[in-house]
Amino acid sequence: MTSLLLRNTRCVSQFQMARHLVTDPKYGFLKELGITAVNPGLYDGNWGGSGEEIESISPATGKVIAKVRQSTPQEAGDAIAEARKAWPQWASIPAPARGEIVRQIGDELRRNLKPLGRLVSLEMGKILPEGIGEVQEFIDICDYAVGLSRMLPGSVFPSERKDHALLEKWNPLGVVGVISAFNFPVAVYGWNTAIAMVCGNAVIWKGASTTPLVAIATTKIIAGVLERNGIPGAVASLVSGGPDVGETLVNDKRIPLVSFTGSTSVGRQVAVKVQQRFGRSLLELGGNNALIVAQDADLEMAVRAAVFSCVGTAGQRCTTTRRLILHKDVKQEFLGKLKTAYKSILGRIGDPLDDGVLYGPLHNQKAVDEYQAAIRRAVEAGGTIEFGGKRVDRPGYYVEPTIVSGLPADAEVVQQETFAPIVYILEANSLEEAIGVNNGVEQGLSSSLFTKSIGNVFQWIGPHGSDCGIVNVNIGTSGAEIGGAFGGEKATGGGRESGSDAWKHYMRRATITINHGNELPLAQGIKFE
Repeated sequence: MTSLLLRNTRCVSQFQMARHLVTDPKYGFLKELGITAVNPGLYDGNWGGSGEEIESISPATGKVIAKVRQSTPQEAGDAIAEARKAWPQWASIPAPARGEIVRQIGDELRRNLKPLGRLVSLEMGKILPEGIGEVQEFIDICDYAVGLSRMLPGSVFPSERKDHALLEKWNPLGVVGVISAFNFPVAVYGWNTAIAMVCGNAVIWKGASTTPLVAIATTKIIAGVLERNGIPGAVASLVSGGPDVGETLVNDKRIPLVSFTGSTSVGRQVAVKVQQRFGRSLLELGGNNALIVAQDADLEMAVRAAVFSCVGTAGQRCTTTRRLILHKDVKQEFLGKLKTAYKSILGRIGDPLDDGVLYGPLHNQKAVDEYQAAIRRAVEAGGTIEFGGKRVDRPGYYVEPTIVSGLPADAEVVQQETFAPIVYILEANSLEEAIGVNNGVEQGLSSSLFTKSIGNVFQWIGPHGSDCGIVNVNIGTSGAEIGGAFGGEKATGGGRESGSDAWKHYMRRATITINHGNELPLAQGIKFE
């Protein structure tokens, strides 16, 4: 290890980075991002942080990349105060001018697309095309937000009273808290931040404690743009840390909205705590997503879609396909094709930063343990391992993509979401039965149907079809575009982020009545004289 020192306006903090990352040209992108020495894990206009040291570990090797000093709950509270202090200046800027600054943020992200994408792959473990694609998603939502900044609507309604105007106006909330997960350490923050900022909010972000470098690099990019425009950097604040720091954001009344991405169990606690203080929560929680293959489906296309949806990001997407519901007449043929495709994946396992790699590691040892525990439970319940099921013999947290058959749809392990590349093969005799299986879990995020029948399509997307927030036809469960609202129903939390009218989450609505006459009539013709 080599010790590096960073001096800033608030503190002197020691930072350690693995020597090979400093000297190997392969990791030169760290220097491009200013990560030769890393600021402590708190930014509220000035870098700071005096909490415990946390380690960033490479999923590809299992070795420590770097150590970052996180913030304390007290420092997180101070950062909220700084964001709240900076908010009035930001909110007073006209929305199109805010959009111009968000456009500059998008351009700065473009300039750093490849190095930041490489950092995502290094620290999270997803393959490089996905790491770069994730940064591109932030860029895309910045573009979307720029347009939105000139289209934020209000309404004028007919008033029943003479010389009265009835209006509806949307105003920013103040400081929005964003708590994001490890699997999308840039994109989910980007969805929230670009929209929240053009709506006139400041943002305070707690990224996952296992991806602190990505959060720091992203914050440095945004803060640089804000400060060049004379805007306090605290408008886009960062706090790093564990559950105690997250609870600070959840419990603080100065944060009217908490956007939380994570497990259903933690999200349930977040929702209750925020509601107790009459705040708002935007929840993006678990998904136990199903892909249905109907009797008339194009099997070649369905297999291609299923492979990415099942094993992309090593099964660590909230939209990953966990259940394949196959019509009994195509089940064996589809399963044979799927296993052939999985065999080709085994030859493309490797370091996610290397060219040609299609399948990288799980994020950490905890994920490996959960993968192995789920397979044990599946076998104990009578399941058959059709493919995979073992840890890959190489450094890091690699496991085989796995197919399990022979379990009923209501088996406990099938009903639960395991954040790993395990898919369960289920059989159905009809589309009605398949829809029942799709809907028969507590989560309701993403779902897909492969069919050539227009009747099947409208049955699937209708009131008695999929009960998920994302309902796809002839594409997989993963790969949402930013133009539509992203989110799910039931235990997925009901939140919506990104496009459509998701901007409403970040604003408060006011119904306004203006009397511009000389009389004082009451509504509904009431007389009070």
